[in-house]
Parts: sequence; structure tokens; C-alpha cells
Amino acid sequence: MRVCSDSDVAVLLELEELLSVVADAFQRQGRGEVERPERPHFPVGTGVDGDESLGTGLTMPAYLHGDETYATKLASVHPENPPDRPTIHAQVLLTDARTGEPAALFAGERITNARTGCIGGVAVECLADEPVTLGVVGAGAQARWQTRAIDAAVDVASVRIYSPSDSRRVCARDLQERGIDARAVNAPGVAVDGADVVVTATTATDPTFPPEVLTDGTLVVAVGAYTAETQELHPNVVERADRLYADVPAEAVETGDLLAADHDEPTPLSAVLRGDDPRVRSDEVVLVKSVGTVVLDAAAGRYLLDAAWEADRGDHVTL
Repeated sequence: MRVCSDSDVAVLLELEELLSVVADAFQRQGRGEVERPERPHFPVGTGVDGDESLGTGLTMPAYLHGDETYATKLASVHPENPPDRPTIHAQVLLTDARTGEPAALFAGERITNARTGCIGGVAVECLADEPVTLGVVGAGAQARWQTRAIDAAVDVASVRIYSPSDSRRVCARDLQERGIDARAVNAPGVAVDGADVVVTATTATDPTFPPEVLTDGTLVVAVGAYTAETQELHPNVVERADRLYADVPAEAVETGDLLAADHDEPTPLSAVLRGDDPRVRSDEVVLVKSVGTVVLDAAAGRYLLDAAWEADRGDHVTL
């Protein structure tokens, strides 16, 4: 089996190629050509340093029909880790679909970040006109990956980034070093007002921008809130949307963003990628709500395994 570190993944991963991998995976998910069992999650560390758990373990399997491998993503969330250790760790294990033999093990954090960024990329490619003025609320890893993936998918004219901390300046500088015209702004309304596309990528539990600054014709891609307790969007933003899409509608409706608002049933994002539900008016406010799906990890892992064999990256290990 191939064992690939994060540095291997960094060399192998090309966002332009991953965008098409993600779009194809969404379409296959929309056609029902995937296996995606519910993901178990459980407390871990109870009894190690006391009676309280130290974190959460997650196991996420998926298989896309016809692929030579299936995936099991292993993740852990340890919010009390010291600053020099990541809160989230992830690995992606690929198994041969014919024989059940192990095929590859990848460091998973970069895969997760990149495929999540590509959700925004494929959404913008289908639902926005170029060139794009991008407003980003949030300045962490996912803000960077969303911006990079959108820039890989379409012509991005400029990016305005807001975060309440100085991280917005660091984020803007990092994106500038990648050739993206990004600048930090001092208020969320400045980032959002007049933007063609707005991305929210935060861990917020309250709305991140005033709804009145959202202009007609804006596409909003909300990727941060993934539980009932997290919320990035004011209910007025959700209720104003002429079109509401979700990568996994049944799970998106359980997030704080959608629980707080009255809305129609979200349309699967796969419908847009198939061309079944095109945007018909330039003044429509469109909302794409993303919670992520391990189907994308499985597809990205297969793409990376092929790339690893071709480039002879990673260690070849016999178990």
C-alpha cells in the first residue's frame, strides 16, 4: 500500500484537477451511485486523565460505484489540545474494492480542506458570472482554501476579507503571495456589500454580517456552520434567497443557519452541476449551504492514489 504524508499530498494535489473530481462526485451522489453510511462519532479519552472525555472520534466510510477503491476517513477533534498541536487530525484509508486489501493511507487534513474549498469553487463556476468580486467572512484555513479554489475555477477580480482579529491581514497577505488580489477590510459589511460572491467560513454561533448589506444578485456560499449550535447567516439572508442549494440537504437543514429561518427544501447541489436547475435571473440571491460529505474524500483519495503511483510519491509499505 502507498503511505503518503502531508508533504506528499501537497505535491500531488492540483486544485484545477480536483475541481472536476469534486463535481463528478457530486453528480454521482445525486444519481444515487454512492454508498455513504451514517458516520459514527463517539467520546474518547474518558478515564485517561479523569472522568471527562478528551475529544471526539469519527469514522466516515464511502464508496462511489465503479471505483477501484473505497474510503474510510478517520478523524479526531480534541478542542483542549495545546496551541502547538492541531485540534483536528484526519487520515484517509483506501481499500481495494475487489479484494479488500489495503491500498493507501493519506494524511487527511489537506485533503479535507482542499475538497471543501472545491465545493465553493464548483458552486461559483456554475452559479456566478465572471469576473467575480469575492467577499470572505473568516480568515482561517478554509477561508484560504475557498478563495484559492474559487480562483482556480473562475476569474476572480478582487477579494475582500474580514475577520474580527488581525488574522484577516495575514490571510490577505498569504493570498497575495499566491497572486490573488486580496485585501483585509475592517468590517463585515465592507466585505459583503457589492460582492458578486460571499463566502462565510467561520466557527460562529451568531450571524457574521448584517443582512441588509447583501445586494441583489449575490451568491452566498456558507461552509462554516455544520451543527445546530453554529450559525453564520442571519435568518433574513436565508429567507431572502430565491434559490437554496445544499451539498447534503438532509444534513444541511439541521444546521443553525437553516434551523433559525423559514425556507423551502434545499435543492441538491448536484442538480446545478448537471445543468438541471440553471440560474435564470441575474438579480436572484442564491444560497449554497455546505456541510461536507465523505464522498468527496473518497473521490479525492482515488485521484491522489493515481497521482501517487504516476509520480512515485509516498512510501510503499507491505503490512
